[in-house]
Amino acid sequence: MARPDKAAAVAELTEDFRTANATVLTEYRGLSVTSMKELRRALGSNTKYSVVKNTLTKIAAKDAGVDIDPALLAGPSAVAFIKGDPIDAAKSLKNFSKENPFLVIKGGIFEGKSVTVAEIMKLADLESREVLLSKLAGAMKGSLAKAIRTIDALRLKREAVSEAPTVSEAPTVSEAPTDAPVAEVVEDAATEATPEVTE
Repeated sequence: MARPDKAAAVAELTEDFRTANATVLTEYRGLSVTSMKELRRALGSNTKYSVVKNTLTKIAAKDAGVDIDPALLAGPSAVAFIKGDPIDAAKSLKNFSKENPFLVIKGGIFEGKSVTVAEIMKLADLESREVLLSKLAGAMKGSLAKAIRTIDALRLKREAVSEAPTVSEAPTVSEAPTDAPVAEVVEDAATEATPEVTE
């Protein structure tokens, strides 16, 4: 590879390391061109899977400030630069390697730290961000529906209270019989209230 081509390749790899959320190094020896295409399709558009030269990858990783174990750069290497959800990419790699034993996952970088094959497999067993968000949305939807029902019940209760009849005025004292003159009624009331004095 000519010097300008090497510089361009290193610059591209350096940018890939800097912009990736996670990086997985693999050995692809024995995979056919068709299998490589299938793997790229399985990884999706958010992951760039590139066959790399180990010496250039080592230089690019160093330039990007990424520490890679030299043992991961032994043998023919390809790197998955994951720019989407690392869990989805780890699942795709794990599933593909089950069906294609020529794909060997060697290790990688996740959240700035080196990760082993076992840690990548654990990551693959987690639920993806989309699944977790879907579950969270479902839980929030249930809580929101409950809150709306409570608010509606309180609103109906308030409306029922505001529409209730007002307290009627206290009943009035019955008036005196209309056939008796007022003076007689007053005299009768005074007589009943005054005790009789006997001499």
